[in-house]
Amino acid sequence: MTASDTLASALNGANIAYLADLYARWVQDHKSVDVSFAQLFDSLEEEEAAVLKDAAGASWAPHASMITGEEPEAPAKGAGAADGLSAQHSLALARLVRAYRTYGHMEANLDPLGLKVPQPHEELDPATYGFSKKDMSLVVYVGALLEPLLKGPSAKVGDVVAALRSVYCHSIGAEYTYARSHEEREWFRKRFEGDNWQSGPGADEQKLILKDLTEAEGFEAFCQKRYVGAKRFGLEGGEVSIPSLHAIINRAAGKGVKSVTIGMAHRGRLNTLANIVRKPYVAIFNEFSGGAFKPDDVAGSGDVKYHLGSSTDIEVDGHSVHITLQPNPSHLEAVDPVVCGKVRAIQDDTGDTEHRSAHMGIVIHGDAAFAGQGIVYETLSMSRLKGYRTGGTIHMVVNNQIGFTTNQENAHSGIYNTDVAKAIQAPVLHVNGDDAEAVIYASRLAEDYRQAFASDIVLDIVCYRRHGHNEIDEPTFTQPVMYKAIAEHETPHALYAKRLVAAGVVTDDEVKAQWDAFAGKLDADYQAAQSYKVNKADWLEGSWLGLHAPSGKAEDVYPETGIALDTLKTIGAALSTTPESFDVNSKIARQLRAKADMFENGTGFDWATGEALGFGSLLLEKHRVRLSGEDCQRGTFSQRHAVLTDQDNQTTYTPLNNICDDQAQIEIWNSFLSEYGVLGFEYGYSLRNPQALVLWEAQFGDFANCAQVIIDQFIASGETKWLRMSGLIMLLPHGYEGQGPEHSSARLERYLQLCAENNMFVCNITTPANYFHALRRQLKLDYRKPMILMEPKSLLRHKLAVSELADFGPGTRFEAVLGEVDKLAADKDIERVVLCSGKVYYDLLAERRDKELDNVAIVRLEQLYPFPETALAKELKRYPNAEVIWCQEETENGGAWLFADRRIESALTLVKHKAGRPVYVGRAAAASPATGLARIHAAEQTDLVERALGLKK
Repeated sequence: MTASDTLASALNGANIAYLADLYARWVQDHKSVDVSFAQLFDSLEEEEAAVLKDAAGASWAPHASMITGEEPEAPAKGAGAADGLSAQHSLALARLVRAYRTYGHMEANLDPLGLKVPQPHEELDPATYGFSKKDMSLVVYVGALLEPLLKGPSAKVGDVVAALRSVYCHSIGAEYTYARSHEEREWFRKRFEGDNWQSGPGADEQKLILKDLTEAEGFEAFCQKRYVGAKRFGLEGGEVSIPSLHAIINRAAGKGVKSVTIGMAHRGRLNTLANIVRKPYVAIFNEFSGGAFKPDDVAGSGDVKYHLGSSTDIEVDGHSVHITLQPNPSHLEAVDPVVCGKVRAIQDDTGDTEHRSAHMGIVIHGDAAFAGQGIVYETLSMSRLKGYRTGGTIHMVVNNQIGFTTNQENAHSGIYNTDVAKAIQAPVLHVNGDDAEAVIYASRLAEDYRQAFASDIVLDIVCYRRHGHNEIDEPTFTQPVMYKAIAEHETPHALYAKRLVAAGVVTDDEVKAQWDAFAGKLDADYQAAQSYKVNKADWLEGSWLGLHAPSGKAEDVYPETGIALDTLKTIGAALSTTPESFDVNSKIARQLRAKADMFENGTGFDWATGEALGFGSLLLEKHRVRLSGEDCQRGTFSQRHAVLTDQDNQTTYTPLNNICDDQAQIEIWNSFLSEYGVLGFEYGYSLRNPQALVLWEAQFGDFANCAQVIIDQFIASGETKWLRMSGLIMLLPHGYEGQGPEHSSARLERYLQLCAENNMFVCNITTPANYFHALRRQLKLDYRKPMILMEPKSLLRHKLAVSELADFGPGTRFEAVLGEVDKLAADKDIERVVLCSGKVYYDLLAERRDKELDNVAIVRLEQLYPFPETALAKELKRYPNAEVIWCQEETENGGAWLFADRRIESALTLVKHKAGRPVYVGRAAAASPATGLARIHAAEQTDLVERALGLKK
């Protein structure tokens, strides 16, 4: 028996007053009543408790007429005992009300095509709660349960059902009763039941909705006529999303929102660009004809028109709002975390860091993609995390009810495509896309909720796709019934125009005149597009002013990045000191003392200290630093300890934020266990402010495999496709130490394969000082490029992998090639030059010293792309008689060999070196990056080192 059943059986004329009194006492003090009653009251649903609360508050004694259905007199305080049947009816009605609030969406009219007729649900049947058809005229006490939907403490059962159906089973299906707080649930209840949204807006607003639909549908109709057979991924069937976006943005502007960043896949993008972001129609039509979105003198491959982005400033009732549509590849939902990261960066830049309400993101999804793409969940999951929250994102699902050719029953396992949003208790508003006014109401409600609770919300606009997946596709191959219905179905604009004409808001002539006028404008822009030329590139504006594309050979123009020794020591003092009251872990205390010794002696600087000096120096120069990744505060290998934890109370202390009073701040966030989502977020963050250093660290380098879409489609190619620079750094622990196939290789070869057109830096650095300079170089160049860094593991504490204080000081800079460090035979007598990159250098160096070889030189390539041909050629020229070896610890089909081979040959040719080409020494090609057996690993490593040094054939 449920709590409701228990209470119902107890509610009889003899004890109603007693129970009401007990409940009132329990509300004040849960321990004031017997534990059995406390458990009963605690388990009641909100609606049931509300009725009992009203009864307790009024010493409730309903009139006997409540049973007969006659109009009741107002209940009088202390009027006597309640009839048990009346009490049971009140409780039963409370349960019915609860059911409609929870399950009313199941019978809502959501499908504009009428193919999915809502089936009756037992939870919504009054008979389930004991009400027969003749009971519909029964007047039952409900207290304040249905305020403000119904007035007065009592109502007929039939009126209650009708009112609930008008709210919860009309054109909007609301899922909100699982929201995380009572406040949120009450907010929705009062809005839905008190806004009278079914009555619709006034005539002026209705005309604006019609205008928006005219422009949305008119644009698609024009393109369909002028560009027959051209792919454009049109919005037909979902045109109402355009007035929906207008409604959200206008509402947001009125609440003080200064910028809106939008992300979406390709369906409807051109319409959104034209009618929301205000990209000129003439520019879009020119792109249909093969024109470029950038001037000819700006380098870049470009992208198809339905992947491009744009931005604009608009005025809404005196409020200025900047609107951006982020570019996105065909990888559907990949832009989701990018949008959130960029919004977060805008908020941080503008000081909108408390409520994060002045800048917002809108992400537009397809129904199948929202259900099917894991990145959707990853993005939702980070939405409330301290290091990633943005004050709530509005997720708009343009629900075609089909995914390419896949029906919904095969597209997701839940009731709705949006069910994944329930994982974070995000409310979902399902709305019929043919009811434009309901869509507008739900759109505004979504923005109001985001602003009130700083949380994500989903707006699921149920519509259809008039054409196939694109304008060339034939959808009747796979969905003949649906597309027969679509062919016979009037468009959203036509339906709404008829509605307004019938209501006397506009006339048929006015509708036609509006349509014709807009078509005329499009035709004029179409003619102008034939001679249109882009005269300005949409990049390097705003905070990016002063930056430009690199000129000349990138590897030859690295700036000096060393800093004053006194400044280094100031940073060192902060790194090695904690507040007196801070109980630092004893092992870390020893590390801090060791750091202090480094600065005292000027030697022995390890990787973590070099990194901290890079961060700290940038902070002193007013550059913000943001580092995120799994466990990056401590570091995967317990090397960083950038955020210290008090051993007594677990409060934290960040030394780098305590160098001096007048400095920028560093944020170091332990991310949730995600790569795809978090890397996308950090990429988005890096797009905003080129003066901030943004880094993402993988727990192990191969974890980045899970984020390959972000790497391929955004980081490596975003600039050439979309003219969007990024200075993001990826830190990828890499090196063969016998940890098996998954934790040895960061797949250096994959990044090198993506390298072209000076699109990014790829480095495998061996000294803390060079790492320091690489970090500083990111912000000292007059352009920005991503940097992919093969980060060390065992070298973090290697006694040889250290630098001196002077290596960070004045006159120093990043070195792409590091030459020989030991005193050897004369250069002309060197018989072998071993070229290498990364950790294997120290294996080679130790073995050469152990064997006292003086005729083998070792040269390190600290940067593999842009390939330092000039610097390498200079080193190779020193050894005219040497054989040239390329040594790597990765497999032959991995690592840098296949990329570096011909480039090394080019450097040899440059200096007319007799070696001609390098000789490969390393592991054999293999399907797996590394062995999982320590014995085999050790044998392989010994073998490749000895062969590289000429100790064995």
